Amino acid sequence: MQNKILLVMIMAAFLNGCAGTLQRVASPLETTPPPSQAPQWIELEAVRSGNWFHLLNLGGQAFDWRLRAIDSAVESIDLQTFIWDLDSAGHQVRDHLLAAAERGVFVRVLVDDSFILDADEELLELDQHTGIELKVFNPYKRRSSHTLLREVLNLGEFHRLDHRMHNKVMVVDNRVSIIGGRNIAEQYFGYHASDNFRDMELVAGGPVVQDLALAFDTYWNDTWSFPVAAVMEQRAKPGKAATPPATGHGETNWHTEEAATERLTAWKELARSAHTGRAELLIDDPPTDNPSNHDEAPVQLGQKLVEAIDKASSDVWLISAYLIPTAELEAAIARATKRGVRVRILTNSINSNNHLIAHSAYSKHIHRLVKMGAEVHELRDDAKDRNFYIESPVSDKSLCLHAKVLILDETIVFVGSANLDPRSLQINTEMGLLVESRSLNHELRSLLEPDFSPRNAWRLQYNEHGHMTWVSDEHTLSHQPAHSFMRRIEDWFLARLPVEGEM
Repeated sequence: MQNKILLVMIMAAFLNGCAGTLQRVASPLETTPPPSQAPQWIELEAVRSGNWFHLLNLGGQAFDWRLRAIDSAVESIDLQTFIWDLDSAGHQVRDHLLAAAERGVFVRVLVDDSFILDADEELLELDQHTGIELKVFNPYKRRSSHTLLREVLNLGEFHRLDHRMHNKVMVVDNRVSIIGGRNIAEQYFGYHASDNFRDMELVAGGPVVQDLALAFDTYWNDTWSFPVAAVMEQRAKPGKAATPPATGHGETNWHTEEAATERLTAWKELARSAHTGRAELLIDDPPTDNPSNHDEAPVQLGQKLVEAIDKASSDVWLISAYLIPTAELEAAIARATKRGVRVRILTNSINSNNHLIAHSAYSKHIHRLVKMGAEVHELRDDAKDRNFYIESPVSDKSLCLHAKVLILDETIVFVGSANLDPRSLQINTEMGLLVESRSLNHELRSLLEPDFSPRNAWRLQYNEHGHMTWVSDEHTLSHQPAHSFMRRIEDWFLARLPVEGEM
């Protein structure tokens, strides 16, 4: 049987090499309408006229504001995401988007093709609504509901397909926006039955939203953004509509529907309590046909982050789900510690990391980071305070860090989609907001401080014998805090593979 599978893969690769590559498409130019002048937004602007920001720290809160924003739309919704799972959370987002389209809102959705497998037909059906347009970014020419087979069928286009759109943003009526690290799936909001993410986002209002709308338009009008119907026309056979998996939660308990007056009251309260500040959108350019050298690669955001770290004078917090420092980032950390800047790092431990090979690549850097003076912490999958981020029951559920945050000195923060690894900084496209706001900076510090606690994270330190240890509130270990010896062996083996540049 295995020989047959291998033969099929070899034949698929051969046929792939003979079938040609996917060509760019040209679609009519479309742009986000100007900021809506609907009465609700005029009233909100009277409460807070400049840029304002509110942190979405908890998953349930983030889910509520996402649906509240969709339900508040009068004219337009622009949604850009890396992952849109049509599970229970994804279906609720879909249903609210459909309801918005039914009341006359023009909805545009741009999703990366990395994890569209069985959902092709369902996305095509959504696109057929007259008020909704759906595009797929950098699509696979040959479709399959099996990940490995799809990769094999498209081997001839590996270089193009390696560059993914990791951006995440939603713009409503060109008035308010949500930007940060969350994709659309149960685990990003704390509703998954076993594995959930600790994440972070910003609700943004004011003139900066227009920058986010323009950024969306750039990707929407890029010639690697394919109408979903054009992608479907190229598949060998129809896909199967996705069926949301059974969960232990009742969907109706996740979000309480509101009247328009209640939504407006919520927006006003949010704006009154929000932080003000100056913001700069950091965003990579869409990838070229063949970004074969550094000048053409999507590295703009990564370069800006290194520049920001180099400006820090007192302290730098680096919170990243996947931390595999590039040479440029590692050098910036070394420069910071050398000039007396306190560098605090939070990333995933071997158990909380949902991509073991990413942890394996990271593990090769921990000695250098600690020796240069960085304070390195690894989130525990059994963090004692994980109930903050996971819906009950919690005891049998694990936590994984997914946030992408920088805190610089007392006034600067970055919240976005970019991890601190080669894939985010040099291969995929990313986006985020660099905000100058003392009050936002201080609230973010307060929200993240518990994650560094030994109740919730391991602290990496050398002992008196010069050996690396992992220290929590209860244990000091001389080895990776893995659940099993075999997981440490697997981690050791993966660390020897020459794939760090792709992580």
